[in-house]
Amino acid sequence: MTKINLLFLIIFGTAFGYVEAAVVYYLRTLINFHTNYVITHYKVLLNLGFITFISPVHSLLINNNITIVELARETATIVMLIAVAFIAGKNAKQRIGGFLVGFACWDIMYYVFLKILDNWPTSLMTKDIYFLIPVPWIGPVITPIVASFIMLIVGSWLYLRNDLT
Repeated sequence: MTKINLLFLIIFGTAFGYVEAAVVYYLRTLINFHTNYVITHYKVLLNLGFITFISPVHSLLINNNITIVELARETATIVMLIAVAFIAGKNAKQRIGGFLVGFACWDIMYYVFLKILDNWPTSLMTKDIYFLIPVPWIGPVITPIVASFIMLIVGSWLYLRNDLT
């Protein structure tokens, strides 16, 4: 049963990745934005090379109200992933594993579906805004993809660990 539950976590993450890509596709279409992000006028808070944490001078989105809605949507996304992982797991390790699997599939498939829907990103080195919480994170698309594959492996191991012992 645990392997079936893991399969459904993967299916959930995949479907959720499509929903996320569709939202971004709609936003880009509505604001007529289909090129790479050009993020200007910001203060670098921490630059790790593969991820840069910034403090923008101006709203990264159309206006501050849309930015507030986007922050709430990102928060809701994390809450939903936590809730699904809690339901899918029997203990803390399985729940953490379930969260990592759901998050990883969501993030990987977001980029896959956005490529299908909008032909974006143009390459794995294309800059993206990963999150806005607690501050905006930016960097090349390859960073969250590599991190998500690692989370998928670790999360699957944690989730199935009880079956392996």
